[in-house]
Amino acid sequence: MKYSPENLVGNIVAQDYRTASVFKSHKIDFCCKGGRSLSDVCEKQQINVKAMINQLEEATATASSEFINFQSWDMDLLVAYIEKKHHRYVNQKIPEIKSFLHKVTRVHGERHPELFEVEALFNASSLDLLAHMEKEEKILFPYLKMLALDNAALAPNFGTVQNPISMMMQEHDHEGERFRMISKLTNNYTPPPDACTTYRVVFAMLAEFEEDLHRHIHLENNVLFPKAVAAEREEKLQKRISVHL
Repeated sequence: MKYSPENLVGNIVAQDYRTASVFKSHKIDFCCKGGRSLSDVCEKQQINVKAMINQLEEATATASSEFINFQSWDMDLLVAYIEKKHHRYVNQKIPEIKSFLHKVTRVHGERHPELFEVEALFNASSLDLLAHMEKEEKILFPYLKMLALDNAALAPNFGTVQNPISMMMQEHDHEGERFRMISKLTNNYTPPPDACTTYRVVFAMLAEFEEDLHRHIHLENNVLFPKAVAAEREEKLQKRISVHL
């Protein structure tokens, strides 16, 4: 695939997730801050944009059996995938990580006081993520499923779909910032030389959790939400046409 400096980072990853590894290697946020152009992020990171384009094209040059084109999926399928893949993962992993992290902080916190801040950040993130997913599953996602089936006959109590989407994206930004702080405090999840096995395990779990969160937020911000806005716009247009006929 060919890329240009004007392409938005989030759209690039939405078209082919294999490009995510390129952005990750340069510490470029493609999920919460996916609305920036390739030229803008390269300028900020002091990266040659032509070299970046070459890396992106190399990453997508060969066919991959693991590549999933989420852009081709209908909204109801995307919603089901996000709930079963990412929401379920978050619900399962939070108790495990909290337990290990508390143990490591209690044992090693005196020598590594940054662990107390890491634990506080993760605990706060856990509470907010669980509340965030509940709002999606009870308010936003049911409406998106109806839109996908052309069955959004009743106006939602939140007005336009852009209202809850804007709120969800703000919350995504907040969680993205929290995990950037966790990553910085842990030196990108690098255990210190005196780390015990549990210490190393919990850092690996935190790194995996952040990676899943990036995929989760990217799918919503850059694939699902734009589809929802477009579908609602089309649904309202069809209603206006039918009224005039």
